[in-house]
Amino acid sequence: MARLSPAQQHYQRVTAAKAAAAAGPGGEVFGSAYELMCAKLISDRQRLKSIQSIERKIAVKREMLPEYQDWIDGALGAGNGGEDKVLTTVLVWHIDTGDYARALQIAAYALQHNMSMPDQYNRDIATMLLDEIPDAFLQGKAPPEADGVAILNNVESLTDGRDAPDQARAKLYKALGYVRLESTGEADLTEEQLPAANAAMVYLQRALDLFNGIGVKKDIEKLERRIKKATSA
Repeated sequence: MARLSPAQQHYQRVTAAKAAAAAGPGGEVFGSAYELMCAKLISDRQRLKSIQSIERKIAVKREMLPEYQDWIDGALGAGNGGEDKVLTTVLVWHIDTGDYARALQIAAYALQHNMSMPDQYNRDIATMLLDEIPDAFLQGKAPPEADGVAILNNVESLTDGRDAPDQARAKLYKALGYVRLESTGEADLTEEQLPAANAAMVYLQRALDLFNGIGVKKDIEKLERRIKKATSA
């Protein structure tokens, strides 16, 4: 798809806003503009399906996403929560490409209106957030510039009170614990590092309470020793 001109971008934002505003909660976004975006989405998904490399898929998604931004802006700016499979699909693509700020902006709107994920994802939005974003930090796949504390705090806030598997929420707390420990290194804790270490302990213990197999027991024991040594000193 050729890059849109400023006039075309404006038109896409306006038509997205109109389509999103016309669809109420529980209904589905409709109209010719939405049908065109759905057709584009189908074409892009077919292109992605033909690619075997996960790394290449992510690179191609990164190339595709700018073409959806005006639709996203229009929907978020005027939407009433109508089901929009374009919006919820590119929510996942933003996570895949490491654009967590945009993903969480879309997720906040989708959760506010209790929107559903497209059928192929087999999860609701809260569970998907709890699974995918913490996992990126735990696997070292998040962009180096990503602010793990801020991003994971946002995930926690957005999913608070939402029903989700304990294993998924445990993954969030494990990641929250680890990102707080990053600033403390491996050496003895200083007085300034103790608050971060204590906060990490709370999160890791909560992760273990939710799911015994989350894999933090040894980290908790090691952190307990470090905190004890620092406080006794």
